[in-house]
Amino acid sequence: MAVARLLLRRAVRGVTRAGRLYSSEGAEGSAPKGNKAEKIPKIYTKTGDKGYSSTYTGERRPKDNLVFEALGTTDELTSAIGLAKEFCLDANLQCVAELEKIQCRLQDIGSNIATPLSSARESHKVNTSFNEDSVQELEQWIDKYTVQLPPLTSFILPSGGKASASLHVARAVCRRAERVTFKLLQTGEADSRVGKYLNRLSDYLFTLARYAAKAEGRPETIYTRINP
Repeated sequence: MAVARLLLRRAVRGVTRAGRLYSSEGAEGSAPKGNKAEKIPKIYTKTGDKGYSSTYTGERRPKDNLVFEALGTTDELTSAIGLAKEFCLDANLQCVAELEKIQCRLQDIGSNIATPLSSARESHKVNTSFNEDSVQELEQWIDKYTVQLPPLTSFILPSGGKASASLHVARAVCRRAERVTFKLLQTGEADSRVGKYLNRLSDYLFTLARYAAKAEGRPETIYTRINP
């Protein structure tokens, strides 16, 4: 869960600042000098065993809460993009850095979603704010690829090679993440710019899927109505 990783990173940073995790001379992960035992945070906390988890603001909410549903779906999206990125790398497509940057943006979105505005202090909002410049960047990337593509005159099916098809999968997950996050936006619990970014991201992934098929010389499968 993205929020768990976020909270774990905060804990690690706090421990590091206190000088309890690493020695000033030892390398990361190495045993510190002296008699003090190294304290390594465990990946499991057992705090969610009863079906509740914590937001960035410290609230305990049921795991089926909309906040965690949105976080989980965003995490799925990051993973789907990670797989697509590997296929794009294999195909030597010039979009890998963009996809990696998007994954980082999605971590920022996770932080924002994990900070319900109803319980967020001003310091929380500052630490998890989301910049709309990211939306404009996606639009620039979409325009860049669109001018290289033939006009879309028919519905197409996810196809066009592994890179293209995996980008279509990521697009579908992105649409679901947008739908779930929209419910949070309706309640005023998340930044509206997050919803806008997810909306543009699905357009980007669709356009990039088409570009990947064209770049690899793979045909896109056109939808045809099948009569009963």
